[in-house]
Amino acid sequence: MPGFVRCFPFRKINEINENRSEDAAWEPSGTEGVMSGCGQESGQGNIQHKNDLHTNIDIDKLTYKIIMKKDEENAQGSDALQDASNGRGRAGGGRGNADKPAQEKEEKRDQKISDYGQVTLDENSERHKIHLLSIIGEIEGHECLNSSQKTTKYEHVLPQLAAIEDSTEVDGLLVLLNTVGGDVESGLAIAEMISSLSKPSVSLVLGGGHSIGVPLAVSTGYSFIVPSGTMIIHPVRMSGTVIGAQQTYDYFKRIQDRILDFVRGHSAAPKEKLENMMMNTGMLTKDLGTILVGQEAVDCGLINEVGGIRDAMKKLHEMIDEGAAQQKG
Repeated sequence: MPGFVRCFPFRKINEINENRSEDAAWEPSGTEGVMSGCGQESGQGNIQHKNDLHTNIDIDKLTYKIIMKKDEENAQGSDALQDASNGRGRAGGGRGNADKPAQEKEEKRDQKISDYGQVTLDENSERHKIHLLSIIGEIEGHECLNSSQKTTKYEHVLPQLAAIEDSTEVDGLLVLLNTVGGDVESGLAIAEMISSLSKPSVSLVLGGGHSIGVPLAVSTGYSFIVPSGTMIIHPVRMSGTVIGAQQTYDYFKRIQDRILDFVRGHSAAPKEKLENMMMNTGMLTKDLGTILVGQEAVDCGLINEVGGIRDAMKKLHEMIDEGAAQQKG
């Protein structure tokens, strides 16, 4: 140990003199050699008087006890420090392990929002699990759009809607809309999926719900629009090569009827009024159609109510509670 140097080896000498007192049980040995620097050479010993022998033995025994005592204290101190260090490590590790699931959940939540614009809202006081689906930008069809455009991909949305219907944990669906429209087939497919869900659903039109965004807005069980939100109703367009024949116009009419029939079936707006707004020539300078802002969309029967996210969430919670009460009844 630091501060102590063992210069003398010790050994029992009971076999030399069994009658010697207990205090003389340990004796320095000069015949077995000593450590370097102790002033004695191997093989040399001195015959001492019995009293001197007892005195030396007492001194050596005391030194031995002091050294052993220090060794024991230092060993205990080292063990205590090690235990304390391990305790801190375990405590820190415990906190780290406790925080790890929450951190992983937050990371997955952020990644889901970044990749798909979707997230599960489950930190409300009603303890309802609500799936948030955002439909933004242009609704992408069977061809990929430019990477610089904001898009909603139907191949991401459709499987998620099927998972929501199949889940026993999700209680409702909240749809946020800010779309310029897009592919008719894909938009109608998403709208049909939303309208056929058995779970309560609410939509909220924010910046705009234009073109095929109109069927998406009315596809939920209840719909809201913010006061500054807009909706444009216009005829179907087609890009690419168009054959100038009667069959082409008939096909356009059939697509248009599919959209109008869906909107009429999921809102209070009559089909004749929708057709008139679609063919309006006095509002848009370079196109046919009608722009509805906020309350106007409610007045014509397309949207149920003017409101924001607070109103939409409140209504959805009420619908979830009503559905649960009906199941119990």
